[in-house]
Amino acid sequence: MWLTGRLARFLPAPATEAGAGVVDAVVLLHGLARTDASLAPMALALKAAGFRVVNWAYPSTKAAPDDLVAEVGKAVAAAGPGRVHFVTHSMGGILLRDWLTRDRPAQMGRVVMLAPPNHGSELVDKLGDNPVFSWVNGAAGLSLGTGPDSWPNRLPAADYALGIIAGTRSLNPVWNAILPGPNDGKVTVQSTRLDGMAEHLVLPVTHTFMMVNPVVIRQVLCFLREGKFDPSLTLTSVVKETFQAVQSG
Repeated sequence: MWLTGRLARFLPAPATEAGAGVVDAVVLLHGLARTDASLAPMALALKAAGFRVVNWAYPSTKAAPDDLVAEVGKAVAAAGPGRVHFVTHSMGGILLRDWLTRDRPAQMGRVVMLAPPNHGSELVDKLGDNPVFSWVNGAAGLSLGTGPDSWPNRLPAADYALGIIAGTRSLNPVWNAILPGPNDGKVTVQSTRLDGMAEHLVLPVTHTFMMVNPVVIRQVLCFLREGKFDPSLTLTSVVKETFQAVQSG
């Protein structure tokens, strides 16, 4: 958190609504079986960069998908006037995709999705009948399979400025064996892709912790400001830039 916060201090302030002086807002939507605390470092960096941040908590494992989608509208309302961007992790991206088929902010900004199961996860296919898996993940989690009628596969392509970051590191060898091809331990790289996306970036990060990775956070800031990722960024370069900025500032 110290690293991301210090780095963000040296980034330019975000754009403002013309003539109104209203700083852009960013709505954060956490993933399945997580809380808003999982995105706290991301929120810290975005706030330090000058954005208004709404880090929204929702009962991901205790409500039906439609009820969870309604939470996105509440978060947007809390963001207030001006342009609204979104940063999502895992199932948070599916909530947003669904909500955007029904509504939009008055001023739609950019979207960054971290490890979104845009075509579902094979883990749900394989483990969905397990009582413990079902209890942990709830109704919404069980709707994230890879079948054609699954929740994410019923949603349309993106028609907004979308950047997606996928991971290739797994913390669970058993789940890694279930998932076909490169994956982050819960979602394959291929499943994160979505028609209509503007950018797709693959990094050596895990599903569980990617949202606190300094490079991921910096890439999010790049996309929100520029509409594109910076593939030249590495952990070494981000750390070096941070300490150089601190020394010069």
